[in-house]
Amino acid sequence: MKMGPIAPQDPVRQRQFYYVMLDKQVSIFPTPSGKNASIIFANDGRLRSASELVGNVTDKKMLDLVDTTKGIKELVYGIGVSMITDTGEGAKFFFEQITKENSGGTTISCDVTGDGVEYLLPFDAFEWRDDDNTPGQFRFEFENLDVIASVNVRFYLNDGYTAPPFEGIDKVDPSSEGYKEMICNGVLSLGDTSRLKEVFKRARAGENVAITFIGGSITQGAGSNPINKECYAYKTYEGFKKIANPKGEVSYVKAGVGGTPSELGMIRVDKDLIKFGEVEPDVVVIEFAVNDAGDETGGDCFEGLVRRCLNMKKKPAVILLFSVFVDDYNLEERLVPIGEYYDLPMVSIKKAVTKQFYLKKDEGRVIGKNAFFYDRYHPANIGHTIMADCLINLFEIADKEDASVSDKSDGSRKALRSSDFDEIHLIDRTHNAYGAVIEMGSFSDTDENLQACQMDESIESTPQFPDNWRRNGKGSEPFRMKIKCKTLLIVYKDSNSKDEGDVDVYVDGKFVRKIDPRAIGWVHCNPFVIIREKEVEEHVVEIKMSEGFTDKNFTILGFGAAVR
Repeated sequence: MKMGPIAPQDPVRQRQFYYVMLDKQVSIFPTPSGKNASIIFANDGRLRSASELVGNVTDKKMLDLVDTTKGIKELVYGIGVSMITDTGEGAKFFFEQITKENSGGTTISCDVTGDGVEYLLPFDAFEWRDDDNTPGQFRFEFENLDVIASVNVRFYLNDGYTAPPFEGIDKVDPSSEGYKEMICNGVLSLGDTSRLKEVFKRARAGENVAITFIGGSITQGAGSNPINKECYAYKTYEGFKKIANPKGEVSYVKAGVGGTPSELGMIRVDKDLIKFGEVEPDVVVIEFAVNDAGDETGGDCFEGLVRRCLNMKKKPAVILLFSVFVDDYNLEERLVPIGEYYDLPMVSIKKAVTKQFYLKKDEGRVIGKNAFFYDRYHPANIGHTIMADCLINLFEIADKEDASVSDKSDGSRKALRSSDFDEIHLIDRTHNAYGAVIEMGSFSDTDENLQACQMDESIESTPQFPDNWRRNGKGSEPFRMKIKCKTLLIVYKDSNSKDEGDVDVYVDGKFVRKIDPRAIGWVHCNPFVIIREKEVEEHVVEIKMSEGFTDKNFTILGFGAAVR
């Protein structure tokens, strides 16, 4: 007798579930292992945030459970994974744990097709290590790099746990009145628009102009896919060209480095923003509002970056952009007064989107947090679009209205906070404009394992500070530098490697500070102030391995110095 297809048992269908990723467009990059991968980190509260943001979980017990591997196994029966790709090709999915020793733990995985079919990974089908401590990352590995993928990952819950109602993701209508109002709300201040209007005038007269961006990971494009064309910076550049209708060329510079404050940004101006004199900016957008908790000067470095940009050769229009985290955090209270003091145009993404996040759909909500954000820190594609639209709206208003002119937009006027960081310039193996006398000592190697970021229009990653000095565990000679300056910062490499060790920094024979390169826990660029004086003096800087670390490594990425 002919029989029909046998219906498979499907215990998951009756289980409670919530999403930790929903229609999430993922960014795919080449990795050092040779794979093309999208990595979504789950540690340091990220999975908890995704449970709140995407899954609408409010139960504190459930949220506490996802912070640890033990808790996840108590809460979750298994993971459902599905994916749609523009090419139809699939990928390999991984969910990796971190051990108590901060190394790779249990990894569960499966092949996923690119047609939207969901694949189930029941936790009891895998062997788990006893030393698994916390969730580490979700990872999708692809054969090809040029794939646009949208993924879903949901947690099916064990019996006894109840998931919140599934609400889905808001569909955004850019033509709606609510969207337009939201974008208008993003203009915190028009400020002095005369510099912007002058840029439009030059562009329309046939001059070549350059629009540039400097900031952290959001400026790098984190959360957008593809990162080089869907980031807010590139979309703003395209919008700028349409408004300016230039007869000359418009150059584009995107200088975003993840996890770094304006304290590092001002040192990177030479290298990443003006390309050692190859670029003369006409517009500079500065975005550090969610990164500058790491600025040890509490705003002085941010003002120094602003003043440096205002004083550049073409007197560029300087615009302050204040992005926002999922918990509504940014540093506007610290940074807005600097913008007001120089009467700068300012755009606040927090002001644009945060209030409407808390409205219900029928109360006027335009976009929910689960649509705007890629993760707890970075906007998704639509979030980057909203950021660009806010900046473009500022350009449109400045172009249409009469110029607002003041005498405040002058980088040479007395500083609001400090002028100590006005003219910070990079010193590394290749660049030494101040004539510092350097003895490498045992720091004679060059580190090639560096933080890397997608700069400008490139999809490929560019290593940061490649002209560095590295000690590879041998030798007893310190690094010495003799320099005339009033301000000096060191830039060094963070790492999670046990092979890295502490150094002691001395200035003129006096101990200044100890630096632990493992404190941050990932490969990353970090600055510290080691000299800050009122007058220019000659100083001798020594860097040596700390006691107990003489067999370890350390990388000096460079220095930032001011001589006046």
